[in-house]
Amino acid sequence: MKIIDNLLPAEHLRKRTDPGSLGFETTLDVPCLEDLIGQERAVQAMTFGMGIKNSGYNIFVVGDHGSGRTTYSLERLKDQADSEPAPRDYIYAFNFSNPEEPLAIDLPTGQAKELASHLEELVEELKSTLSKAFENSQYEDAKAQLVKDFQEQVNRIMEELRTWAKEKGFVIKRTPQGFVNIPMILKGLEKSDEGDKAEEPEGGVAQEQETEPDPSSSEVPSNGREEMKEMMQEDFESLSEDQKKALQEISEEISQRTLEVLRKIRDLEKSLKERIKELESEISRAAIAPYLQETREKFGREGKIGEWLDALSEDIISNFNMFIAAARDEGADVDFSRYLVNIFVTNDPEGGAPVVWETNPTYYNLCGKVEYESRQGMLTTDFRKIISGVIHRANGGYLVLQAEEILRNFMSWDALKRVLRTGELVIENLGEQLGVIPVSSLRPEAIPVDLKVVMIGTRYLYHLLMIYDPEFQKLFKIKADFDTDMPRDPETEKQMACFVAGYAKKEDLLPFSSDAVSELIEWSARLSGDSERMSTQFNRIAELVVESSAWASQATLDVVGAEQVRKALKEKTFRTNLVEEKIRRAFEQDSIRILTEGEVVGQINGLTVVDMRDHMFGHPVRITANVYMGAEGIVNIEREVKLTGPIHNKGLLILGSYLGRMFARDFPLSLTARITFEQTYGGIEGDSASSTELYCILSALAEVPLKQGVAVTGSVDQHGNIQPIGGVNEKIEGFFEYCRVRGLTGDQGVIIPKQNVRNLMLAHDVSDAVKTGKFNIWAVSSIDEGLLILTGTEPGKMEEKGGFTPGSIYSRVYTKLKGWYEKASKQKNNSKAGKREPEEDQDDQSDDNDVQGGGAGE
Repeated sequence: MKIIDNLLPAEHLRKRTDPGSLGFETTLDVPCLEDLIGQERAVQAMTFGMGIKNSGYNIFVVGDHGSGRTTYSLERLKDQADSEPAPRDYIYAFNFSNPEEPLAIDLPTGQAKELASHLEELVEELKSTLSKAFENSQYEDAKAQLVKDFQEQVNRIMEELRTWAKEKGFVIKRTPQGFVNIPMILKGLEKSDEGDKAEEPEGGVAQEQETEPDPSSSEVPSNGREEMKEMMQEDFESLSEDQKKALQEISEEISQRTLEVLRKIRDLEKSLKERIKELESEISRAAIAPYLQETREKFGREGKIGEWLDALSEDIISNFNMFIAAARDEGADVDFSRYLVNIFVTNDPEGGAPVVWETNPTYYNLCGKVEYESRQGMLTTDFRKIISGVIHRANGGYLVLQAEEILRNFMSWDALKRVLRTGELVIENLGEQLGVIPVSSLRPEAIPVDLKVVMIGTRYLYHLLMIYDPEFQKLFKIKADFDTDMPRDPETEKQMACFVAGYAKKEDLLPFSSDAVSELIEWSARLSGDSERMSTQFNRIAELVVESSAWASQATLDVVGAEQVRKALKEKTFRTNLVEEKIRRAFEQDSIRILTEGEVVGQINGLTVVDMRDHMFGHPVRITANVYMGAEGIVNIEREVKLTGPIHNKGLLILGSYLGRMFARDFPLSLTARITFEQTYGGIEGDSASSTELYCILSALAEVPLKQGVAVTGSVDQHGNIQPIGGVNEKIEGFFEYCRVRGLTGDQGVIIPKQNVRNLMLAHDVSDAVKTGKFNIWAVSSIDEGLLILTGTEPGKMEEKGGFTPGSIYSRVYTKLKGWYEKASKQKNNSKAGKREPEEDQDDQSDDNDVQGGGAGE
């Protein structure tokens, strides 16, 4: 096994794109990209989902931010919607039979605005039309004739009643309290009891006094010669009981007859009003008929609109006075809103199906609401205050929502599921559902809903909904999964060039040269973490395109070159790497102790990655190990103080298993190994340093020094195989910067897992340093290969007779562990022997005591 076999050439450190293979000089020669690249799975899913109109086949678009998922979804939906017919319009109209439940009426596309405008004009025209119709003399004459006939009938009936009462000896008089019946007596008739009680005149002769008739008194001649007058109260009191009773019976009969007559008069009056109303209705109907006829012909006679127009016509006829009052007094406060409509949803007949993207999906923005207006301290509303939501506006088309936003807003997710489940939407204010006291409000008629929802979210949200919401899978049966990367081949590289060309043209940027596009493609591969793939984070690629064009503009260039792309990357890093610089400055000032030269036993440079979201960087960390006799095994100091995560702890336990497999076949392990990450004060997670820790322990056990100019990364399994890790580019570049600060010697470098070679897309200065022999990258697949590079000594092989190759690292480890075991066994045996001797002496003394005791007893 030779070290040179693991050394990587510079060509393997960064896969280059040949500018000549792209087939253009600048992006001005490249056509704009029309289709989405690298997302065949998502494209097929979207196409399939949009083609199915059955219930439940809504689409959930899964992908990371910046993958182009939202932009593509909107563009694809708009293309599909343009080929579909526009849905019908919806209006809310006054419900003449139940005003609290406004009617939802659908109309052909584009007619909602026409109907609203037509009704406004109709109201204005009917004001003058009805006013003129009732100013006609024919109406006044007909009405006057009806009133005259009524009065004649009333006079005749009353005259018959008076005549009949007169025959009964009564007269009927009208008073403020109503009709009263008064009996009549002959004028001058003496009361029998008064005659007996009258004083006699002087001389003892009674004289009859004659009085002249009072013209003002109510005197009714009973015949040609006799006159009648109204009976006074005193006259009635002077009558006998039988006479009074007879008069009361007659009065009751007259009262009953009077009530019948009055009821008949009321019926005549009611009939008069009805006939006048019929007359007014006939005139109103004749006046408005041409206008309503035109409305029906234009907007329909059948269906809900026809029924509503019929109810509208009847209501106008019933309330024609409103129109007349408004025509005669322009300042009159008359409300004609009941004859207008609320344009709820309107669509363009030529615009295709709607595509609505709602970025703030609150409950009211989704489902609509009923607004209230404050008038004199009171909240009032009517059907004109019903506001549509995005579900209404997207009805018949497509609704695009962000999953995170709709889940964040109260009641929005439940409302959306209810609509998709029932196929209709009822507008309800949250106050009615959550309020303690029910509040009377409008109850608009539900509108049928038929739309396709496209929800965009992350994989994490998708899986949470799949697990915790049993309805989710039934309602969103199509998953459009956007990948984070795509294959890197000549075809996709040309497609990436088309994307750059299209974006530069769209944003009015400078054109890019072929070498600049090559640099962008290589950086895209770096983003993906794989030299054989390219990232689909098009937002970050677009950012680099914009910034590269800006730097080229500042340099007064006409075309963006590779140098401008590199400068944009360098400046972008400079804006975000303040923390990295502070850590490196501490190394330069020797506050952080990292050796990049020399050899030390039980000490090695591991590599860690710090991810700050906007910037990720690697830096070395010094790992040290102390070993000695004991039975504690491998102890990680960070683990003891709970600074490590479960994955790191798993890697540490694997080390114990590896040591046992290699060196404890003939005897149990008897050691204590203390290992730590020096000068780290935060949490540690991941197993990428497990091979590094194993190298450090083996070095301490074999007392073989490790090269400090070589840093190591890679995890290890129980059999000593090296496994791949993440962040390999950042780790290499981080250690390279530390070595460059101290000075590159040509012996420095990094050991990485062989599986990570395809992930290498190192910075130009690192690959250049490797090319000139100033820095090295080794790729290993086992612990044996790494030990050879770190120590220059053969690790050794297990021999058939036991043990390892003499003089090898494993032989030294085996010898030390075996020696510790023998010492531990000897100490254990000595300890047991030391404990046994006092016990034997005690037994002897016990026997003596027994003998002595027995003799005394005898």
